[in-house]
Amino acid sequence: MPAVGILALQGDVAEHAAAVRRAGARPVEVRLPAQLDAVDGLIIPGGESTAIGKLMAGWGLLEPLRERIAAGLPVWGTCAGAILLARHVLDALPGQPLLESMDITVRRNAFGRQLQSFTTTLDVPAIGGPPFQAVFIRAPKIEAVGEGVEVLARLPDGTIVAARQGALLASSFHPELTGDVRFHRLFLTTLRQPATVE
Repeated sequence: MPAVGILALQGDVAEHAAAVRRAGARPVEVRLPAQLDAVDGLIIPGGESTAIGKLMAGWGLLEPLRERIAAGLPVWGTCAGAILLARHVLDALPGQPLLESMDITVRRNAFGRQLQSFTTTLDVPAIGGPPFQAVFIRAPKIEAVGEGVEVLARLPDGTIVAARQGALLASSFHPELTGDVRFHRLFLTTLRQPATVE
């Protein structure tokens, strides 16, 4: 059973862990750099991107995680996690710690404050099946994607809300807050397979 790390510094850790279990993998909470060696992929959950970034810096996780992403570690950022993964962040706070690993441009809190949170359905061919019920809470927009980045989902007005680049996945919304684990299963397909011993 693959081990999916969940960055457990702030945000929707328990909700992602439950979804990972339902999707058929083993969730592992990650707080320290050494724990990155025990996972086949990592989810950076929704929460508050500035707080998560500062905690990552404080726990010495930023550089080790950048290195592992460069070496091919699959990582999925949801909402705040997408902001942390993005190479370019519009409206970032001065000095905000970021991973700057995925070739996307993201705008923080693009959909407004907590009171402007909303739910909508998205057509996502990559996950198959019926439209996906997406929950947006103080969500970022993916304003632009670089070459080699695949757009997975858009709102009806064309706004990009999910994308992937190799083993990196970003979503503006919170799949962990629904009972639908198709996005988690999609992430599981990016995990590196352990080497077989002969």
